[in-house]
Formats: sequence, structure tokens, C-alpha cells
Amino acid sequence: MPVTISRRVQALEPSATLAMAAKAKELKAAGKTVYDFSVGEPDFTTPVHICEAAEKAMRDGHTHYTVASGIQELKVAIAKQYKTTHGIEYSPAQVIVSCGAKHSLHNVFTVLCDPGDEVIIPAPYWVSYAELVKLTGAVPVIVETKQEENFQLKPAALRAALTPKTKVLLLCSPSNPTGSMYTAEELGALADIAIERDLTVISDEIYEQLVYGTSKFASFTTVRPKLAERTVIVNGVSKAYAMTGWRIGWTLSPLPLAKAMADLQSQETSNPSSISQYAAVAALEGPQQCVSAMRGEFAKRRDFVRHRIAEIPGISTTNMDGAFYAFINISKHLFKTYNGKRIDNSTDWCLTLLEQQQVATVMGSAFGAEGYMRVSYATDMETLKAGFDRIAMFLESAK
Repeated sequence: MPVTISRRVQALEPSATLAMAAKAKELKAAGKTVYDFSVGEPDFTTPVHICEAAEKAMRDGHTHYTVASGIQELKVAIAKQYKTTHGIEYSPAQVIVSCGAKHSLHNVFTVLCDPGDEVIIPAPYWVSYAELVKLTGAVPVIVETKQEENFQLKPAALRAALTPKTKVLLLCSPSNPTGSMYTAEELGALADIAIERDLTVISDEIYEQLVYGTSKFASFTTVRPKLAERTVIVNGVSKAYAMTGWRIGWTLSPLPLAKAMADLQSQETSNPSSISQYAAVAALEGPQQCVSAMRGEFAKRRDFVRHRIAEIPGISTTNMDGAFYAFINISKHLFKTYNGKRIDNSTDWCLTLLEQQQVATVMGSAFGAEGYMRVSYATDMETLKAGFDRIAMFLESAK
């Protein structure tokens, strides 16, 4: 009898960001210069003191299994950072360390959701959210937001999406893919509904340290009393410390939920890399000038990208308060012909841009928003300048 794949896995959509990055690598391997704006990964090297901590961990023999939910030193450091930064106290037992924030999200959805439960996800959304929900048998309920409202979920839209099956609200601020961010007041209005309807809220705060200008980050648990009792915070070291490959993320949650995730992880992966965990301790407890320096460079790139978008006719974006993405409205440039090729949707538009101008972006449809493309400005200024020149030329070629 031939092997058959489960219906849940067959229903999964592949990651569009990784697919575009793979296509870009193919072109590079063929000898072409590619201007890659597809992957949300800092182009900086992990700071030296963090790498040295990993080397020391290896020399000291920390190369064996740890407790499945993470070493105590890292849990303490995470709880301390959150208390210092946001004023909310968590015990180390409420911290679960996983193999990256994506793994953390998988843990949360698996522990929280039963088949048929509904999870509200504002669109545009990070490509993996809906797929991770589907894997549990739960139903992702996608709620569209508007560019003119900075792609933020509004209370009226949230209320309209609620049903007796609604169990979870998922928020990401600052946002991947839009870079938009909720104020404390805006989060408070959503929190009031979550309290009223007894919802669990998952707050993805992986970009909290990458906020620009006068914008101020607000963690969801801080905007109303006792929100920590119904909230799961998801975070990690990947973005702020340029540690994507180290694969360390975590959750802060109510104790019963943390215990359930620890039990789940003990059966799935056991512990995250022991060496990476010690490196993450150094990241959180060591000097933070590296974060400030990277944030400063991202801010310069954001300003450049905003300027270029404003210069190019017929495209637009939002405030881009944080993260390192621009979600660009290209709807006025669809249903046109580019060097003889007719383009009617964002997927074909991005693939043709890559094919004709060697600029790798990600189609808005992958984020639940047709008519847009996502650009990551987590790359050097030279690449940004050349890439946007090519985007402008591509648009000018349309007929």
C-alpha cells in the first residue's frame, strides 16, 4: 500500500517567504546578482559577547540535555527582563523556552485549541499563523484590516468576528508584515473585549525592541489589570540580537498553560540547544549597546525605504513604526503588461519582478492581503538603493 499523507498536512500552504528566498538562491547559484528583500532576518552577525558565551558553554561541558522547558538561568533572565521592561512579574516556572518563536507558537496553539475552536487573526498576518492553527484542527478566522487604519484590528471588527466558538485572539505588534504597531490605548480597547468574552490572547512581541522614532511599544499584558491571567506572550532573541539561527524563543503564560506546554515539548523536541540557551542568557544579561546600534541602522534604512516609496508613483505604505518591513500597496500596478507579460495578482507580480529585475520580495497574498508586496529592509543600504531602483524601472515598464 502506498504511503499516504495526512489531510492536515496536505492542507498546509508552504511558507511563501522561504519559497521566495529559495528561488532567489537559485538565481544566485546561476551567477546572477539578486537583490533579496524576501526574508525577515537581520543581516548583522550575532554580537561577539554572545558567541563567546556559547564557546564558553561548550568548554564548560554544557553540551548535554537540559530540562525540556529550558535552563533555569535563562528562565530567570527572561522573567527579569520582562519585569524590568514592563513591570509585570512572572515566575521562572511560567517561562517555556523553545526552538524559536515559531515553535513557541506551535506549542501555544496545540495546547489551547481543540478541533473546531476559532482563532481570530487580523490580516495582513505572518504567513505561518494560519497554518499553525490548522495543524491543531482549529479554524483560523481571518479579519481584514485597512491600510488607511494602519492595518490595525478595530474593536468593531473584532466584535463582528466573534462567535460562540471563538477561543483565541492573536495579535502581533510591531507587525510582520506591515511594521504597524498598536498604542496602549488601542490595545486596551481590544483587551476590554477579550475580558468581556473570556478570550485567551496570544501576543507576538518578537519585534518589541525594533521600534523607531517617537513610537512607544506597549506589551499587551500592561494595558489592563490582570491581563496576564489570559495572555500568552511570545518572544525570542532572533530579531533584536541577530540570532535567527540559534533558534531560541519563549512564552510567558499562566502557570497551568506553561506546565502543559512543558509537557508537550518534553514529548516533541525535548530541550532547545543547550549551547544556544547559554548564548541567550548572555544576550539578555550582557551589554545592550548592540541592540541600540542595530536598531539605529534599521531606522536609517526605514527612513530611506519610506522616502523611496513616496517617490515612486502609484505605490504606498503605512507608518512602519517597528520591525523591518514595508508592506507596499501595488494594486494600481496590477492588470498590466510587463515586457510582454500580463500580471493580474501579487504572486505573479513578485515572481516577474524577480525574473525580470532580480529583486526578491514576497507577495501580499501570502499574508492574506492581495494587491500588496512585502519588502524586508533587513539588508545593507547599497542593496536597498539598487533594489528600489530596479523596482522603479520595473513599474515604469508596465503598459
